[in-house]
Amino acid sequence: MSTALVIIDVQKLLFDVEPQPFERDETIARINSLSAKARRAGIPVIVIQHERENHPLAYGAEGWELPDDLVVTESDVKVRKTAPDSFFKTNLKELLDERGVTDLTVCGFASEFCVDTTFRRAASLGYNLRLVSDAHTTHDKDHASSQLIREHHNNTLVYLGGYDGSIAVLPEAEVEFMQVEPV
Repeated sequence: MSTALVIIDVQKLLFDVEPQPFERDETIARINSLSAKARRAGIPVIVIQHERENHPLAYGAEGWELPDDLVVTESDVKVRKTAPDSFFKTNLKELLDERGVTDLTVCGFASEFCVDTTFRRAASLGYNLRLVSDAHTTHDKDHASSQLIREHHNNTLVYLGGYDGSIAVLPEAEVEFMQVEPV
């Protein structure tokens, strides 16, 4: 059994804008704490970046880049995606399979789109999942505040049923990673 931390779409166009997503600074600080814990335990950190052609999120554009306050290291694995599902037409599953990953800890942006879609897809693929309840965020929408959207997903995704893997929702302070023993 092996774990990976998956950080979804923490990018300049989505975080370094006005208005900022809910708890922008706190969310990035929690993600940085998660990734530091994962690296200390020898757990892979996978950074997902969304892209669109002819758009401010185009590959290599300033908006596509990671915010300056997100800590990323050379050892982190980067995955480019073009749809809300981080597995769709990407090499994410292959990267996880190569590392024997069975458990995913998920955080990032946007709670109701890419985090939700990736989490549900991972559940259907049989992964054991942890959603970090205070380390995913979004922007306010006409129908609901970003805080309410986060709360809704924390209280909905925990009840996904009928899948092979386990599902948990917990705050960053309670997330621990088991030390990986060298082979």
